[in-house]
Amino acid sequence: MKDFAAPLARLIDELKRLPGIGQKSAQRIAFHLERAPREEAERLAATLLDVKDKIRLCSVCNNLTELDPCEYCSDASRDASVVCVVETPYNAVAIEKTREFHGLYHVLHGALSPLHGIGPDQLKLKSLIARLKGGTIRELIVATNPNVEGEATAIYLSKLIKPLGVKVTRIAMGIPVGSELEFADEVTMLKAIEGRREI
Repeated sequence: MKDFAAPLARLIDELKRLPGIGQKSAQRIAFHLERAPREEAERLAATLLDVKDKIRLCSVCNNLTELDPCEYCSDASRDASVVCVVETPYNAVAIEKTREFHGLYHVLHGALSPLHGIGPDQLKLKSLIARLKGGTIRELIVATNPNVEGEATAIYLSKLIKPLGVKVTRIAMGIPVGSELEFADEVTMLKAIEGRREI
């Protein structure tokens, strides 16, 4: 005897394909959807199709958008001379939540990872170089993740872009707010010391 009816089993299998969703979470979501009114399931299905049909990449910065160019690139109040390079669209959202960055973005859609077959050609670098050759950008802030791939990408970008005469900076890294120094590893402590600033 099967554990679940075939349609429910297929739904669980599809949900498990989503990042961060394991067997138990997939089962909970599937059972919730099964118990929910049909209208809720239809609304979810329509929303998923709406995203697939209407969301595209901004022709300027490669961020996800419904309108092209995106709201960041079309906002005349933003500082077009500063561009923050991020790996994913949700990295840009995290920076926006600070309400302190008022420049533009460039989304790479990944980071260099030779082990996974991701080289410079798989990233959105050609459009970044084209933007930089326009001459209006004075600073590029590299905000890639603080892991091996992110660091490799940051170093590669620095070597690629510095000859173009654009200032390349890296976001600071170090001890998270609210933690204790005794729990920091050596690399985190090193980055915190390197990224120190005057107070």
